Amino acid sequence: MNQGKVDVLLGLQWGDEGKGKVVDVLTPQYDVIARFQGGPNAGHTLEFEGQKYVLRSIPSGIFQGGKVNIIGNGVVLAPDLFMEEAQSLEASGHKLKERLHISKKAHLIMPTHRVLDAAYEAQKGKNKVGTTGKGIGPTYTDKVSRNGLRVGDILDHFEEKYAAHKARHEAILRSLNFEYDITEAEQKWLKGIEYLRQFHLVDSEHEINHVLRAGKSILCEGAQGTMLDVDFGSYPFVTSSNTICAGACTGLGIGPNKIGEVYGIMKAYCTRVGAGPFPTELFDETGTRIRDLGHEYGAVTGRERRCGWIDLVALRYSIMVNGVTQLIMMKSDVLDGFDTIKACTAYRVNGELTRDFPYNIEEGIEPVYEELSGWKTDMTQFTSEEQFPEAFSNYVKFLEKELETPIKIISIGPDRAQTIVRK
Repeated sequence: MNQGKVDVLLGLQWGDEGKGKVVDVLTPQYDVIARFQGGPNAGHTLEFEGQKYVLRSIPSGIFQGGKVNIIGNGVVLAPDLFMEEAQSLEASGHKLKERLHISKKAHLIMPTHRVLDAAYEAQKGKNKVGTTGKGIGPTYTDKVSRNGLRVGDILDHFEEKYAAHKARHEAILRSLNFEYDITEAEQKWLKGIEYLRQFHLVDSEHEINHVLRAGKSILCEGAQGTMLDVDFGSYPFVTSSNTICAGACTGLGIGPNKIGEVYGIMKAYCTRVGAGPFPTELFDETGTRIRDLGHEYGAVTGRERRCGWIDLVALRYSIMVNGVTQLIMMKSDVLDGFDTIKACTAYRVNGELTRDFPYNIEEGIEPVYEELSGWKTDMTQFTSEEQFPEAFSNYVKFLEKELETPIKIISIGPDRAQTIVRK
């Protein structure tokens, strides 16, 4: 039997690595694109043919005509935000209803989940995690506590199921003395439910495995980044799902023996949004300059991203837990004008040098840097790696040696065309 292949694409840092663009670039090589975790807190930005799109729940392969895109069971879906996103894409000429399939086992983000998100953050005070307020955490909490409402539930006795879940949330909010009004949000949400009924609602685990048995190929798309993984990230400043390669198995119903290539995406530097430790964060003019040159603002939230030099300790850890086979480096062009580039190769933890990522990175961490010469060249118009300046080629070789993994694709700008696949 000719078994198909499953490759996984995911972020290796704290999210915002540029996954959407790479999925779009790689999509022609695959039959199906499947999103395996996360929710509308993650925005994937794509630019091509003079247009800019931000996807929140819909897989980034939707723009390459004729490909099936699947929202997997590991995703949490907000019907109102999904409707807004999908209608915007349909208005710009992209036909979704024929080629977007949604798992019945995906969990629904309710209006009261967003209120609970705000209430829990308010309770934490100065210890708040810095969530996007989209209700992601409370939805995953309901999922693991076996209290969730799923996409498949809209097909059977939905009104009474929704009422029961809403009443339970309201009881929690009363106990927290948290004031709110969801009247308007709920109306829009219920319209989103009706809109959702127009799509192919499927048993995605069966569909995906039928695709594989037919000898076809699947690209699994992750959201956020490895350092936000609920198990292996900088806990508790993490997301509520498994952002690592293993999440593709549980978020889509794929056996681990089906996984082939694991594409790990990283920036040529490092960023983080929201609260939480960030060992290589820059608080000086260099950090501000990177942020401004890289347009480092959240695609969904608009929040400023914290910026710093590349962290190879964290990257080695991410490569290890994901089994990364190929690296993809984004935003190389942002560093085009710097005289010197720094890379963190180790941490000094309470005076001791380590190259392993420690349990706690909140305090006592001093990054140890290696300095490399900048390339001082505008690379945004380059079309092949032969055009790279020697200093940039040296930076790439240095990273490959430190990370023991080949860098196969290099992005030199936001457009689909500004992508160099190395030989």
